[in-house]
Amino acid sequence: MEQLGEMKRFAVLLCAEDSDYVKKKYGGYFGVFVRMLAEDGEIWDVFRVCAGQFPSDEQIHLYDGFVITGSCNDAHGNDAWICKLLVLLNKLDSLNKKVLGICFGHQILARSLGGKVVRATTGWDIGVRTIHFSTSIKTLSNLKLPARLSLIECHRDEVRELPSKVEVLASSDKTKVEMFRYGDHIMGVQGHPEYTKDILTHLIDRLLQRNYIEEWNATKGRKSVDEHEPDREAWKQLCTSFLKGRL
Repeated sequence: MEQLGEMKRFAVLLCAEDSDYVKKKYGGYFGVFVRMLAEDGEIWDVFRVCAGQFPSDEQIHLYDGFVITGSCNDAHGNDAWICKLLVLLNKLDSLNKKVLGICFGHQILARSLGGKVVRATTGWDIGVRTIHFSTSIKTLSNLKLPARLSLIECHRDEVRELPSKVEVLASSDKTKVEMFRYGDHIMGVQGHPEYTKDILTHLIDRLLQRNYIEEWNATKGRKSVDEHEPDREAWKQLCTSFLKGRL
């Protein structure tokens, strides 16, 4: 239990290197997440797990919650830091720590719980997409969410299977598992509630330059961004409420 006057503390587990643009404009992806989730009277720290920087067992106990970011790496891969992250996530689960996973974070959480993450057979999903909530989310949330919300997406992998203990909370016409929850302490979101349209546009350019995507995919993604508005405020409330135990 939080003692009177004690500050809540959260950690971002950073799974990607910051682009120069995001670093300059937002203070890196850590800054992007703090901007979305932080509230007055909280302490936020970052561990660059993709570079091998992990919290110690002693440090884990200092935090009320953890956020796992997106990544250019595959959540179904076995890089040394990914295997170490899986061990950490199992530890956080056993301690009932609040954990919110975004994109890669969503996928690696699913894997840690016994799910299967694979390349999406339908290819990349880049742009703004409509997410449909299951009816059960109404019993979990006091936010009075609508039946659907728009969300920025940028991924080529997906959660294909989940064990029965994990509840799927949302899907889209492209991805079956857009959001899931396990118990009251773990939640994954496939899209990017933290992204601005501006961040996605610059990411599309980077992906194109590195030949990760083709020109037609980049054009389609940019068109989607121009024509649709993500429901960023609603997603911010949902993610913040989960992380702070207000759902």
